[in-house]
Amino acid sequence: MGALVLAQGDEFVAPGAKDFNLGPIFGEGTFVTKPMVLAVLAAVIVGAFFLLATRNLKIVPTRFQFAAESIYDFGRNNIAREQIGAKDFRPFVPLILALFSFILVNNIFGIIPVIQFPVMSHIGFPLALSVLVVYPVYHYVGFKRHGFVGYLKKETVPAGAPGFILPLLTPIEFLQKFLINPVTLALRVFAAMFAGHLLLLVFTLGGEYLLLEASAALKPVSVVSFAFAIILTFLEALIQVLQAYIFALLSANYIGAALASEH
Repeated sequence: MGALVLAQGDEFVAPGAKDFNLGPIFGEGTFVTKPMVLAVLAAVIVGAFFLLATRNLKIVPTRFQFAAESIYDFGRNNIAREQIGAKDFRPFVPLILALFSFILVNNIFGIIPVIQFPVMSHIGFPLALSVLVVYPVYHYVGFKRHGFVGYLKKETVPAGAPGFILPLLTPIEFLQKFLINPVTLALRVFAAMFAGHLLLLVFTLGGEYLLLEASAALKPVSVVSFAFAIILTFLEALIQVLQAYIFALLSANYIGAALASEH
């Protein structure tokens, strides 16, 4: 959007990537930033939520217990079981549930007043989850089940592919399975959180500028800007949940594919 020049000659510079580079909380020379603190807070929130919900389980669940059970059931049956398979999914339920819950809380931080920053809009966080957590897990279980040579063959040589095309197809499959997949897994949630938060900043700060700094003729336009900000907040909430689900779903899918007997 660049810059928006209004009637009074004052210039509104729209938010950009620079607004996501938050400096150290405790000043120059330190390294702790707001996204780091929020990531730790998210882990604490997720852990505390499930610990408190399961501390005193009852046959007739309380609302709190029911909420925790619903999230668990969703992660277990709708993600892990469907993607990994009824035979193999159980050991991976804690991982899939943790990924979904952790990313969801970090995403929702973007629309919570005062906090208002989605941690996954910093590429380092989803990339760490993808490359340091999901990537090693699904390749480890694949190598463990099929053996080193067997797993490489399964992942890079599609069954039924004609031999003359394998010299071209095998390197592409290798790049996709071992290099591209973990990067694209991280980029999906990062791009959605970055773009969504940037749009909210544009309409919120733009509305504030129109209301406080623009000429009298343009002040009423601020209502439109704030209205779009409110609508986008609800849309962003939906996308935040959806992106947490997609990350967990694809993670489970990669694990299921690694364990499967065919390409």
